Amino acid sequence: MKINLSGHHVDLTDVVRQHVQEKFSKIESHFPTLIALDIIVAKEHGEFQVEIRTNYEGSSISASGTDPVMYPAITSAAKKLDAALKHRKGQLKADLHSKPVVTTPEIAHEKVQEMNLV
Repeated sequence: MKINLSGHHVDLTDVVRQHVQEKFSKIESHFPTLIALDIIVAKEHGEFQVEIRTNYEGSSISASGTDPVMYPAITSAAKKLDAALKHRKGQLKADLHSKPVVTTPEIAHEKVQEMNLV
């Protein structure tokens, strides 16, 4: 998985890049079909804002986190992205299951008429 990391009013050092790599290694193992993550780290009004965007199985998924400190903001965004990806994966798996067949009201009405209810 490729991680495109960019900063807005933030210097991204090797330590920050390593921290991001560690946080998203778990997501990479759980969702092997992910191709790339676009991560933007910005500092505005004294708070760090981390925004993550990706495409997973035909849908665009994004998550964001804010905190006065950079590392908890990255962690918060990673947790939200993980939850969103799990939700999407669950939707895809639910579509594979067969749905129960519902009898039509006419057939149900006929069955009730056949019963001898006195």
